Amino acid sequence: MEIGVYGGTFDPVHLGHLIIAEEARLKLNLEKVLFAPARNPWMKAKWAISSPRRRLAMLKLAIRSNPFFHISTVDLENPGPSFTVNTLSALKKEYGDSSNLYFILGVDSLRDVPYWRDPHNIVKYGKMVAMPRPGFEALDWDVLEKAVPNARDNITLLNGPLIDISSTEVRRRVSQGMSIRYLVPEAVESYIYETGLYRPSRQAGPGSPPTSRVAGRRET
Repeated sequence: MEIGVYGGTFDPVHLGHLIIAEEARLKLNLEKVLFAPARNPWMKAKWAISSPRRRLAMLKLAIRSNPFFHISTVDLENPGPSFTVNTLSALKKEYGDSSNLYFILGVDSLRDVPYWRDPHNIVKYGKMVAMPRPGFEALDWDVLEKAVPNARDNITLLNGPLIDISSTEVRRRVSQGMSIRYLVPEAVESYIYETGLYRPSRQAGPGSPPTSRVAGRRET
């Protein structure tokens, strides 16, 4: 079975995430794509993120119309820090040795791979698939080779649309009372307004953007 694995905080999930997942699915002929929200992303340990319950609820709303998209809660069930190598190891055990895992990420994130937990072991469980990001500069393959064995054989660079949407920008717009229409799925937009996410007080329902700014959030 060919399975894509898309990890992240998804705070909130936005249309860029969905487009990237669908592009990877089509180009790699994946049978399914698993969205694996992180419970405690180690690189964001010092920054506040929404509760796992909220982020999971938004993911369920976002993917419900795509039968190829699924959610894995393997990271949410782990109280410790979320590491890619642990996620892939658990999923490999769950789906068996006959499965082929493809870890989906933005090509800009490849520059951080040498700083991940046990990056040399990641390729034991699956390959990495990098999607293009606006403004990205060329990769330093020599640096990657030192961290990931046979990086050029285990990392696939895909062509696709350049999606310049970030969770940071969505949160900022919500906190400043700006529209997030066409940045997130409609159901996710309604959920954000109904629950008062990304603003300090709950005052308005669907269609009434928040007005207070929330600081201390970081990129998904």
